[in-house]
Formats: sequence, C-alpha cells, structure tokens
Amino acid sequence: MTLVKEKKTKVITDFRKHEKDTGSAAVQIAILTERIRDLSEHFKQHTKDHHSRRGLLRIVGRRRRLLSYLKKEDAKEYEKLVAKLSLDK
Repeated sequence: MTLVKEKKTKVITDFRKHEKDTGSAAVQIAILTERIRDLSEHFKQHTKDHHSRRGLLRIVGRRRRLLSYLKKEDAKEYEKLVAKLSLDK
C-alpha cells in the first residue's frame, strides 16, 4: 500500500522546486496522488477492504486541502500541477 522508495524518490525529483525540496505543497500533492492511484488499483482486486478505503478517504481529503492551499497561494503553480498530474479540477 505504501510507495516503494524508488517510486517515491522519482516523484519527488519530478515535482521539486529546487535540489533539497522534499516537502513543498506540490511534492506532497504528487506523493498523495500516487498513493491514491495505487490504492484505487488495490480496490479493484479487494472490493471489501473497507479499512483501507477509510484511509483512502483521509488521503483524498488531505490532498484536497493542500490543493486549495496551493490555489490560494500560487494559482499558476496550481494550474501547472493539476495539468501535470491529470487531475479533474
């Protein structure tokens, strides 16, 4: 369910703003999006896994809050990130 270290490192390098950036809003949103996609694939196999589904809903809510923060702070960065992640916003 968690991201593999190599996959997480690749996501961080794709979305970071500078060399040591690992926690900006864009990076956090990208990591959460990858986790959401992985969990969505998991639920195609395990339809009755309601405990993990609750975790998925928490992750979606956290990503939604980060997206609204990013939109409020930097609208251009928000638009670029939504396009790059193929999100429906």
